[in-house]
Amino acid sequence: MRIGFYNDFQPCLLKEDGVVDISREVRSLAGGSPQLWMESIIRNFTALRPRLQRLAERGKVIPLSDVRLRAPLPRPGKILMGQANFMEGVPVEPPRPMGVFFKSPEAICGPGDTVVFPSFEPRIFHHEAELAFVIGKDAKNVPAAQAMDYVFGYVAGIDVSARSPVAGVGGGPPNPDMVAMVGAGPALPGNFGKSFDTFNPIGPAITTADEVRDPHKLSVKYRVNGQLRQDYNTSDMEHRIPELIEVMSAIMTLKVGDLFMCGTNHQGLGPLQDRDIGEIEIEGVGKFSNPVVDAKKRKWPQGVEKIMGQRVREMRLAAGRR
Repeated sequence: MRIGFYNDFQPCLLKEDGVVDISREVRSLAGGSPQLWMESIIRNFTALRPRLQRLAERGKVIPLSDVRLRAPLPRPGKILMGQANFMEGVPVEPPRPMGVFFKSPEAICGPGDTVVFPSFEPRIFHHEAELAFVIGKDAKNVPAAQAMDYVFGYVAGIDVSARSPVAGVGGGPPNPDMVAMVGAGPALPGNFGKSFDTFNPIGPAITTADEVRDPHKLSVKYRVNGQLRQDYNTSDMEHRIPELIEVMSAIMTLKVGDLFMCGTNHQGLGPLQDRDIGEIEIEGVGKFSNPVVDAKKRKWPQGVEKIMGQRVREMRLAAGRR
């Protein structure tokens, strides 16, 4: 089952040919905001499921051409981001330490929404296509063996990134090849180049966990203007979902409706720029696209930037030799 929002954030079931409105069935759960409404639906999903299943089978389908899909989690309480969480085809033993950071909930936007570039001058704007999972019940000190019971479902997501200068391995001086690619100049603190408004499109709906046999065996594709850029499989994930939940729930309580982005494989990264159309597609989860607008009309060479992917692999190889 795929649960989301459409038009003015009316809850719906997403089907291949359209949406089925479920407002009537979940009206008593509404309150405060669309995000809180979705959290209530998630909390009560077990009881709601039989009625929603009947609607999915018999309810009136509104064609996709007649609706606007919205972000299924309009403002998560937390967005956790897996950092450098793919092996890039270079396994390292023992695995590298887990990296996780926060992203602003204000970065969320939905299918078809415009990604708007800020006036800040980065070296480049990149796309990072990622699988994300949604927390289904409050999780604190959850062991990995039980962690998947806390996953309500999955969405596709893009971590749009404004790149600042890139340091070398171990925090040393910037690598010359990377500087040639992304330039040098003022840096943003931490990972805040990923937290500009509209820099985290998600969708097309929340695919419930029972619909995804194995989230660690899914094809992830990202296209720009129809050109395939990223093309990888989640089997390359270094720290898998149970471990992510175990480690982070030991630090903080993961709440219903929190979003956890699993990270990306950097092979295939390239620039986004004004008038581009980016499209993500994740096997069994869905696909959607977003236009890009940049008032400054900044330009970079089109296509895949191989230097970045090569550099990430070099860093993994260096870590394996230490």
